[in-house]
Amino acid sequence: MSIYDIEMKTIKGETQPMDDYRGKVLLIVNTASKCGFTPQYTGLEKLYEEYADRGLVVLGFPCNQFMNQEPGDETEIAEFCSLNHGVTFPLFAKVDVNGSNAHPLYKHLTSHARGFLGSKAIKWNFTKFLIDREGNVVKRFAPTDTPEQIEKDIKALLT
Repeated sequence: MSIYDIEMKTIKGETQPMDDYRGKVLLIVNTASKCGFTPQYTGLEKLYEEYADRGLVVLGFPCNQFMNQEPGDETEIAEFCSLNHGVTFPLFAKVDVNGSNAHPLYKHLTSHARGFLGSKAIKWNFTKFLIDREGNVVKRFAPTDTPEQIEKDIKALLT
């Protein structure tokens, strides 16, 4: 199965095929509005604004699996991201990233890029996956890896 075979729901409830992002460099992030890493939204938006014209798309997937740090509904999440961090990159409906109800996208990502000590599980909010223009999972980044720190990896894929 390819990443392009997967469909998601946008934050507005519309079906969005990953195939719409074919040929783009993707940075896929599980997000939360009440997390210590939430300020990364601003850095993610900066990356999106800086490199969108070169083919980067940041995709945000709210998740409430880590200490209930994303308790709001999709409307509240969208408003929070827009008002507090100026987010214009695509946001999606809340998903599970771990467990039996993990979204197929996250099952795909974690099977192709393992975390610390080879773990498949997402450990916390703001884990990031970098996908090349062919849909390959290139690298997984920890929540502590800031958007600024991973910019060089993104630029390498955009050239």
